[in-house]
Amino acid sequence: MAERAALEELVRLQGERVRGLKQQKASTEQIEEEVAKLLKLKAQLGPDESKQKFVLKTPKGTRDYSPRQMAVREKVFDVIIRCFKRHGAEVIDTPVFELKETLTGKYGEDSKLIYDLKDQGGELLSLRYDLTVPFARYLAMNKLTNIKRYHIAKVYRRDNPAMTRGRYREFYQCDFDIAGQFDPMIPDAECLKIMCEILSSLQIGDFLVKVNDRRILDGMFAICGVPDSKFRTICSSVDKLDKVSWEEVKNEMVGEKGLAPEVADHIGDYVQQHGGVSLVEQLLQDPKLSQSKQALEGLGDLKLLFEYLTLFGIADKISFDLSLARGLDYYTGVIYEAVLLQTPTGAGEEPLGVGSVAAGGRYDGLVGMFDPKGRKVPCVGLSIGVERIFSIVEQRLEALEEKVRTTETQVLVASAQKKLLEERLKLVSELWDAGIKAELLYKKNPKLLNQLQYCEEAGIPLVAIIGEQELKEGVIKLRSVASREEVRGKSGRLREEQWMSEEKTLWKRSGGEQASPFASAELRKLSGKCPV
Repeated sequence: MAERAALEELVRLQGERVRGLKQQKASTEQIEEEVAKLLKLKAQLGPDESKQKFVLKTPKGTRDYSPRQMAVREKVFDVIIRCFKRHGAEVIDTPVFELKETLTGKYGEDSKLIYDLKDQGGELLSLRYDLTVPFARYLAMNKLTNIKRYHIAKVYRRDNPAMTRGRYREFYQCDFDIAGQFDPMIPDAECLKIMCEILSSLQIGDFLVKVNDRRILDGMFAICGVPDSKFRTICSSVDKLDKVSWEEVKNEMVGEKGLAPEVADHIGDYVQQHGGVSLVEQLLQDPKLSQSKQALEGLGDLKLLFEYLTLFGIADKISFDLSLARGLDYYTGVIYEAVLLQTPTGAGEEPLGVGSVAAGGRYDGLVGMFDPKGRKVPCVGLSIGVERIFSIVEQRLEALEEKVRTTETQVLVASAQKKLLEERLKLVSELWDAGIKAELLYKKNPKLLNQLQYCEEAGIPLVAIIGEQELKEGVIKLRSVASREEVRGKSGRLREEQWMSEEKTLWKRSGGEQASPFASAELRKLSGKCPV
């Protein structure tokens, strides 16, 4: 350390010598000679490891969220949670990490994307990949056979992020699941109804929900000649058809996964078909597919599902698509995925899918994998892809240059003159105690103009103004920031009903919600007196 300090001092002195020569306008040769000495000393000194530049950034595949972005996210979450609750769901939570063996073998080829944690004392742990497997573990551990639950939490995947398209390594999932033994397709139809309700409420554009059944896929693979051992890996290839062409998928199945070309062609005849209940009925009569018992079971359930979807009024949003495979290993029956549609550019063209925003399906065997006695609990559920939805909503707001409020403050307590801090503090305290969302500026003597400007910038609709004249008269002045209209409340002169009527009108004119922020009895009393 002492040797380094001595070198640093020599570098400092030599630097001063170089600067001095430049100020004295010494000869170029002399300056260059001294600069060379300086560089030699710096080379001897080397880099200071203790002063390495620290790059401030978030880890790859993650991001921070500004108040504006969080305001958008909260609104989206609110729409989703209200829908889940409307359908009678309870809420649970589970740890962000699980025992590694809990997650192993549940995700097929995607298992390589699981984040493993360093051993911290005898337990091998991994960050959760989704919310479904932890839910199944929760059911088995607590011996539950019947529950309708929702769960909103972060999950983690060691994926290649595409953050502009809403793909991250850390992201939220919003799951709704129905566990229990029920009559066929009734819970499944409700899950699809929920998916359509949420996507319609969010107003993010036209969408289509693709539906298929793993039993149909497995039966199709069997009659096409796919070996049992290759079912899941071929299923994973078929699942890429929404992103790449059939030729690319076929090349992967034949070239990388060793499938015979004629078998791949046979699969291609089926997986490129899509339609409605008429396609289901057509396939029920298919001479080859009807040889598979499990395919027939899946087609029969899909026919029943379309009957229920028609009763729910959403059949026009659903498409039976044989290319939908959902690569996760735990699905056993109906599977579905919602995609946003891009408006066709040419006449006669079909709408194009621009990305999945929700997905789910039936997984009747997953809970049994955790139960010591192998007892199965049938489950069906859905997951809303909120990160992609957030990206779409944010882009839309930016394009429209729409202002987003980042606070819910209903009223700012302001003063018109100096030395009224005590009165402002008393009033804002009474507002808080009455459950009113209120603020004041943290200055003893703020200018009224600055206070009103703050309201405009923050989107606060109302301002309660205290001034010397108001103190003398024992009133509070309530002003709409947008319209500049005012009402004054005075004890004994302005009856409660009259104050409420005027204040309600003022609130609505200011762009407030249907319910007035001053609807509480406490504030009605407050409006008729001065807090001194």
